[in-house]
Amino acid sequence: MLDHCANPQCAKPLRYLREGRIFVFDSLTSTSDGVKRAHRLEHYWLCGDCSKKLILEMTQQGIRLDAKPDRTDSFVHGRQARAS
Repeated sequence: MLDHCANPQCAKPLRYLREGRIFVFDSLTSTSDGVKRAHRLEHYWLCGDCSKKLILEMTQQGIRLDAKPDRTDSFVHGRQARAS
């Protein structure tokens, strides 16, 4: 159950879902013999302040907290676009 921000440096308690962002990841689990696999949904929450600058990503090593990509550099307004 979600009860705090996934950012370990914050750990703000979860009180309202309207604040912040929920991340849901599908994780595969297997038995000790490695044959059976089951899907399990894992839920994480970033508080409003943390979700403005951070994202959660699933990697092979597990869940990773990373800085949000700066999309302002990749966006070009129509008036600013120039043909080369």
